[in-house]
Amino acid sequence: MIKTIFKVNKMDCPSEEQIIRMKLAGLDSIKELHFDIPNRTLSVIHSDNYDEILAQLSSLDLDTKLISSQVIDDFIISKNHSEERKALVLVLSINIAFFIIEILAGLLANSMGLVADSLDMLADGIVYGLALIAVGRTLSLKKNIAKAAGFFQLILAVLGFIEVIRRFIGTEKFPDFLTMIVVSFFALIANTICLYILQKSKSKEAHIQASMIFTSNDIIINAGVIFAGIMVNLLNSSYPDLIIGLIVFVIVARGSFKIFQLAK
Repeated sequence: MIKTIFKVNKMDCPSEEQIIRMKLAGLDSIKELHFDIPNRTLSVIHSDNYDEILAQLSSLDLDTKLISSQVIDDFIISKNHSEERKALVLVLSINIAFFIIEILAGLLANSMGLVADSLDMLADGIVYGLALIAVGRTLSLKKNIAKAAGFFQLILAVLGFIEVIRRFIGTEKFPDFLTMIVVSFFALIANTICLYILQKSKSKEAHIQASMIFTSNDIIINAGVIFAGIMVNLLNSSYPDLIIGLIVFVIVARGSFKIFQLAK
């Protein structure tokens, strides 16, 4: 077996990990992938030369460079851990449930912050849902699923942008700041529970570590919506709600373009 290490300079968040996993899924020579997101490195255990692997990585435009490649003798294939999969499924279920709760509450409360936050939770679910759904599937099906998910997420983000702009230049019903704060508070609790579930698994696997980072980012966004709700009340203005909504829609749109890379 051969161990090749790549420096992926633009691998700065967990979604790039999933993009790379999907991109390399069709290469039979690959036995294992080990991601180190903080240091932006990828270690690949494979049987053939690394040329095709490097070509696939380079096509993602993530500024990938070869660090080293050497033959190894003590390679043992890691076993799948059903407990890790159960943890991910549980976290995804919570995300989808709160996506539904938040988008309904956002529409009823006339809050773009809540609507945007709900779509951010959906976006996270899409990335990890793809990873779970694609297990054991053909490469072409994985790409089709990714393309459909990317279009769906982008459409939602564009509609969100349009609605935010319309509200900035028009006169709209004042958002219900109390609903914003209460629902976002419970969403924050839900994400904290998700983080606890992932940490409880005590897994060092990259996809679990990536999920922790995603969930931690969600907690920050939840806090942002709560802060926006407080400012709506203090300033007697809907602008804080629109601003936080716009910021989160940018995050959602950025995620959709990363998902599109899976379909290349």
